[in-house]
Amino acid sequence: QVQLVESGGGLVQPGGSLRLSCVASGSMFRSYAMGWFRQAPGKQRELVARITSSGSTTYADSVKGRFTISRDNAKNTVYLQMNSLKPEDTAVYYCNAFPPLSGSWGQGTQVTVSS
Repeated sequence: QVQLVESGGGLVQPGGSLRLSCVASGSMFRSYAMGWFRQAPGKQRELVARITSSGSTTYADSVKGRFTISRDNAKNTVYLQMNSLKPEDTAVYYCNAFPPLSGSWGQGTQVTVSS
């Protein structure tokens, strides 16, 4: 089973930026498509962005043009660069394979966008 550890969250003002990182265990990382997901209070977890093993990316409409997902297979790491943050981006952010591996959800990292 893949273990995932997210980091990089925090409190940021509207319009600010954050870069999230997710380090994965195991040698199979490079063969997985990976995704960043988020869950806001009272809402279901949603897919924000995903990247295939070859680097193709897709984004939710709500973050398109503001967020960028990338990966470094040599470091077993996937990133989420978040720019022009809005209060509605406030959530706990998680990474996982795509489709998600049920036993691999980490603790997530909290992102709070507030003035």
